[in-house]
Amino acid sequence: MIRTSKLAFASAIAVAAGLGSAQAQGDITVAMQLEPPHLDPTSAAAGAIDSVVYANIFEGLTRFMGDGSIVPGLAESWEISDDGLVYTFKLQEGVTFHDGTTMDAEDVKFSLDRARAEDSVNAQKALFEGISDVSVVDPLTVKVTLAEPNGLFLFNMAWGDAVIVAPESIEDIKTNPVGTGAFKFVNWVQGDRIDIEKNPEYWGTPARLDKATFKFISDPTAAFAAVMAEDVDVFTGFPAPENLPQFEADPRFQVLVGSTEGETILSTNNKQPPFDNIKVREALAHAIDRQAIIDGAMFGYGTPIGTHFAPHHPAYVDLTGQSAHDPDKARALLAEAGFPDGFETTLHLPPPSYARRGGEIIAAQLAEVGITAEITNVEWAQWLETVFKGKNFGLTIVSHTEPMDIGIYARPDYYFQYDNPAFQELMATLNSTTDPEQRTKLLQQAQTIIADDYVNGYLFQLAALSVAKAGVQGLWANAPTQATDLTAVSWAE
Repeated sequence: MIRTSKLAFASAIAVAAGLGSAQAQGDITVAMQLEPPHLDPTSAAAGAIDSVVYANIFEGLTRFMGDGSIVPGLAESWEISDDGLVYTFKLQEGVTFHDGTTMDAEDVKFSLDRARAEDSVNAQKALFEGISDVSVVDPLTVKVTLAEPNGLFLFNMAWGDAVIVAPESIEDIKTNPVGTGAFKFVNWVQGDRIDIEKNPEYWGTPARLDKATFKFISDPTAAFAAVMAEDVDVFTGFPAPENLPQFEADPRFQVLVGSTEGETILSTNNKQPPFDNIKVREALAHAIDRQAIIDGAMFGYGTPIGTHFAPHHPAYVDLTGQSAHDPDKARALLAEAGFPDGFETTLHLPPPSYARRGGEIIAAQLAEVGITAEITNVEWAQWLETVFKGKNFGLTIVSHTEPMDIGIYARPDYYFQYDNPAFQELMATLNSTTDPEQRTKLLQQAQTIIADDYVNGYLFQLAALSVAKAGVQGLWANAPTQATDLTAVSWAE
């Protein structure tokens, strides 16, 4: 993940040269491992986009706070009709985009209509499919009508995929994002950094920082060196967890360990033989030693999971026992499935350490039961094109950092290609259910179904690991969505 900041010219040269330099207390440099492919959160699945732009540059009708709560964003308030079908949003007054144009109900209609359009390329288009109409009542009032009640609608509107954009600036949004947030985009030196600066015309509580720079450092060794040399002020998603004890013992730094929404899974192509056979998928699950992966790849940071759901959520069901490490059972299942000698497959690994390091461990575990996994290391752009879009893979490892995203299993065309009409019907019922107790029961049923079907290999919930200089305050410890929210960050005085 990366943060953005615009440094004074001399300071920028020093940072670019890899030299530590004292910064003004209004500036901050945030490092992250992954560089976004572009800066439009409404047209790509890459979480690195939200890591930079969520809340900082772009805002939605509602927004996530660091504790996971949903609060008003560009919508000051809303009324919900008795039948749960009509949401009438009252927008904040005096909001302008960074180019000076007014943000009003027409922009909300444009954004939601664009996201739900037939030709939409929004990575979370399903969030908007229940919307039947968006109408402008007046410049500060917009009415959204749903086809059926949706207990998660306000939650959905807080996603980065649902931020409000303007038709005037949409053409260049990928390289010149124009939002309503507390920071404005300044510059992007691809392969190096993104700079942002305080928006003096911000409608809400002003940012306390004047400038921020998101610095991209992919190599874990280089990440460690950059933090130790104090070349960066913060490193979010720190990729070398083995180094955290050293930072904890150093008074110059603080280590933040929190939870994320990131279910880290061994994604399985359910339509590609032999993974279209449930016995093969079950064998895969029993071949995996989760704790060995957590210890070996994450140095103990991470919580084992047995389904696609966050353990910190009240509705979580612990199903890890259903896919306990049992190599003998894995071999027996493979024999029953017609593969007594195992088989060969591919294992695509994107850049994060959990994938690259975890992939080596998993490949060795699979080899013990006769499955030969040919490792292919890919960059994110390749992963998105080959795996996510092209579905040309056998296995891959990825952390799904979107909040409450078990609904992806109801999409047959999603990249792991799981097609279960009963699950799809259950999700439709969940979406139209508003009673909290009933929703909990449905969520627990959903977790059990995908565990029973061994859709993917469920590994662990990704920990949020960040290192910052001791004087930095206001950072999120937990990650309710993939974001580096700098709007309340400052230096201790």
